[in-house]
Amino acid sequence: MSARPSRNGFASRPADPERWIKATDRPPHDTDAAGFTARLTIDVTPALRGRIKIAAFARGLTVADMLRALLAREFPPPSEGEPS
Repeated sequence: MSARPSRNGFASRPADPERWIKATDRPPHDTDAAGFTARLTIDVTPALRGRIKIAAFARGLTVADMLRALLAREFPPPSEGEPS
């Protein structure tokens, strides 16, 4: 029998989890971002999902870009002196 090849690094844990979470493989979409993005998962009904996709298409945007703009508008960064 031949020995099985080593798969070191395939599923190894990162040495510094905080740095690994904040690391990015591509530039952020928003130039004001802190250098990384985070994935957000929400549950919506199929009907709502369809309406969101139609609205994004009608505006010439991707769903992700449209929802990023909506969230940025609804939750602006705190201004100076405001608690975060």
